[in-house]
Amino acid sequence: MSIFATITEAALACTMMTGVAVAQEMTFFRIGTGGAGGTYFPIGGIIANAISNPPGSRACEEGGNCGVPGLVAIAQSTNASAHNVNAIQAGQMESGLSGAATLHFASHGVGKYEGNAKPDLRIIANLYPEDLHLRMPKGAALNGLGDLKGKRVGIAQAGSGTQIAVELIVGDHGVNRDNISAAELNNSQSAERLADGQLDAYFYAAGTPVAAMIQLDNTKGMELYNFTDEEVKQANTTVPYYIPSKIPAGTYPGVPYDVNTVAVSGIMVTNANIDEELVYQITKALWSKTARKLLDNGHPKGKVITMETALDGVEGIGVPLHPGAERFYREAGLLK
Repeated sequence: MSIFATITEAALACTMMTGVAVAQEMTFFRIGTGGAGGTYFPIGGIIANAISNPPGSRACEEGGNCGVPGLVAIAQSTNASAHNVNAIQAGQMESGLSGAATLHFASHGVGKYEGNAKPDLRIIANLYPEDLHLRMPKGAALNGLGDLKGKRVGIAQAGSGTQIAVELIVGDHGVNRDNISAAELNNSQSAERLADGQLDAYFYAAGTPVAAMIQLDNTKGMELYNFTDEEVKQANTTVPYYIPSKIPAGTYPGVPYDVNTVAVSGIMVTNANIDEELVYQITKALWSKTARKLLDNGHPKGKVITMETALDGVEGIGVPLHPGAERFYREAGLLK
């Protein structure tokens, strides 16, 4: 039995000649995202809209949404990457978004997942880069990551992919839970506490621009930590799926300088046991003409989510494509 929820809805269609009972199948597909103040949540909502085509909707060829006929996709707010891979493995959600590092660690049972591997995780598509932000109050500065010692630091929510990576990255500079006051909070909570003076800094990885950060930038102002070249190189060595990146000046109006940092790819993930034909149709719908319009107009990061980059970096994560997605990409000429 597949783990996606399917219910059948009987629709009675009346004609002038006779009454005919028409059975219409509806399939629900849950997508785990992240907190409302981050990027996963709006992107997940756009994807859910793009791949849905509930019973009774106009068909794609008739000008309707080019989603999967009968599919109702639902974006669910969660604690992001680590929560999503756990729920997908357990069959509590059909899919979700995850950072590449968390996906690798979970699938292979390494790091915090040692002895607790998630072998049924499968990839649908690479989506976009998530930049690691180290945010501070306006006017604040650090001489290096080691300066976080003794400070009140938000390290992202418990078990999140950001938290896993952050602890590894700052650990290289002698920073750990023993010498900071660590706060396990989501992005919105961290932004509120920074604004109230209850935090000195906080980390968050997400596609830019981040809604909660825009809000705080517009009210209290902020600074973003500019990683040194050596810190970027070390972070990339310790967490190979965090690669060198840059947040351009003006991404946030109050930050008029380029910010060197690292970024991890955001990946759409599912379970190996999800029906191959369903995932094939979902992958096809994700790259449809109506999906393209939704992605381009729904969020700034949506523009960089393209079929041409759907497989970028996927091979290096060490997690297989779902057979349904693989079939689509082969037919599209992206796989030999």
